[in-house]
Amino acid sequence: MLAFFTQHNFLFDPLALFFLAVIGIVSLPSAVYSFSYLKGEYSAGKTRLASCLMVAFIAAMALVVSVSNVLVFLVCWEIMSLVSYFLVVFDTKHEKSIQAGMIYIIMTHVGTAFLIAAFMLMYTHAHSFDFLSIKNACLTMPAQTKNIVFVLLLAGFGTKAGIVPLHIWLPYAHPQAPSHISSLMSGVMIKTAVYGLLRFVLWTLGVQAFWWGPVVLVLATITCLVGIIYALMERDIKRLLAYSSVENIGIILLGVGLSMFFLYLNKPYLAVFALIAGLFHLINHAVFKGLLFLCAGSVYKATGTRDMEKLGGLIRTMPRTAVYFLVGAMAISALPPFNGFVSEWMTLQAFFLGALNVTAGVKLFLGICAALLALTGGLAAACFVKAFGITFLAQPRSRYAKEAKEVPLPMRLGMFFLALLTLVCSLGAVKIIRILAAVAGVACGIDTGGMSFSFNAFILQPQLGQRVYLSAPLLAMALALFGLAGFIVYTVAGKGKAVSYRTWDCGYYKLDARNEYTATAFSKPFRISFSFFLLPYRRTQKIWESFYHVKSFTYETHTTPVFRKYIYDPLLKLIFKSAVTMRRIQPGSIHLYLGYIFVTLLLLIVFMGQF
Repeated sequence: MLAFFTQHNFLFDPLALFFLAVIGIVSLPSAVYSFSYLKGEYSAGKTRLASCLMVAFIAAMALVVSVSNVLVFLVCWEIMSLVSYFLVVFDTKHEKSIQAGMIYIIMTHVGTAFLIAAFMLMYTHAHSFDFLSIKNACLTMPAQTKNIVFVLLLAGFGTKAGIVPLHIWLPYAHPQAPSHISSLMSGVMIKTAVYGLLRFVLWTLGVQAFWWGPVVLVLATITCLVGIIYALMERDIKRLLAYSSVENIGIILLGVGLSMFFLYLNKPYLAVFALIAGLFHLINHAVFKGLLFLCAGSVYKATGTRDMEKLGGLIRTMPRTAVYFLVGAMAISALPPFNGFVSEWMTLQAFFLGALNVTAGVKLFLGICAALLALTGGLAAACFVKAFGITFLAQPRSRYAKEAKEVPLPMRLGMFFLALLTLVCSLGAVKIIRILAAVAGVACGIDTGGMSFSFNAFILQPQLGQRVYLSAPLLAMALALFGLAGFIVYTVAGKGKAVSYRTWDCGYYKLDARNEYTATAFSKPFRISFSFFLLPYRRTQKIWESFYHVKSFTYETHTTPVFRKYIYDPLLKLIFKSAVTMRRIQPGSIHLYLGYIFVTLLLLIVFMGQF
């Protein structure tokens, strides 16, 4: 196996090095975190197995983004998928883990099948598996073939990335894996699919059709909205984070799709700027989503549950974890001064810049995409107000939450490192974006040496061919001035006049956990607003003590899993029905099987004779 890898070259260009850096940034704190997370959960032998699988998983991801041969790429891709499958089903005591692993392995192999088909089409033109040879051969590839390859690549990598409607595996697999693995899967693994799109669509094929960019933009916008709407409905904290990953993959792909669109229109500065926004959000999401999954793992380690309805009040017993979760929640909600704000604001600016330089019909399309991105940001903020408030504030809703204790030092160190990076990536945005310009230039095939990027204008005033303006620093300064003004007002007019008293309790002598908002109650307005898509339903059950008095009342509300019910369940029924039909041609007769072989050989001879 070693010889198999060493006889092929690796490709360490800026694109590969960027993704290797992202893998390292998330892997290091996750590995430190795992030392204490696994302790006490499994036997010593199983803990060592988990550590070995994690190392193999990280190594496979590193190989995926650094090899320069399609065949080796597929081998590494499959190793990454198989190792992550074993990590998803690692907790074999729970049936949900086995079910999640089955869904994951099926979907990932469906995606791999699309990739194999795309690579084989490339091979028929290049007669080589080498990246550079395929890239050169694509210059003479027919346009129709390029369109087919693009669709196959989008489906294959889209399955791993979690693009709607190919996201079905993600909310099952990510919650069931150990939390440090969930951090790696959400923070890094699904990003290897973005690498694949950049490497094989932008870098290899080049954008050859007008519709490629808009298709990616439409899918990305749908992915954003669907992901965050489902996240808002969740009460399982890790499933909430998993659906949020779907949303953020959509935001990343907005930058990629916009870059493809501008490349076709021959607007190189806009293409580079849009891709910088997407790449910046990629690394930002890796940081804050890795942090949030580690925080969720700490909550699970301390309480034994992921159900937010059974949590509450953890800010008193787990103050450090609460602070780290709050940092991650603010970052993912795109609130300054954290990193998520910069990349989402850049993505919006890319839409605004594009709208200023295209025709009227395209302006409307870009404006709708920008508006839906803004809506997604608002829903994300509401989602993480719910996640933090229901989990950490108010009173404990169960004995487990009441008796929770802060997690050990290695787990806190892993969370602290990623929490610190949310600030570093924001404050160091200028230098990071200049580095990302080189990465975007390689992916787009554009020389960025003559491009300059200025970060000092609050009002958007693009000067194409010279500068692209980013207004984040001045906006942060304006927010700081507002904060200073508020502090002065409080000091002059409000200091010493605040009175501490208990919460207004509507006449009750003592409020308890039953009087608090629940995760389900918090999300009800959104469930009503999006009922046309969520199709909510409820179940009630009353047990009567007498004709006039109710002894107990049970109320449950659920949303309809639209994609599973209307796409995947019918597809599964069709597959099983086809399997039953296929049994009829397998009666167990050796003579019939020999006949099948004979007919197959005849068909192959006829087929080969046509060439």
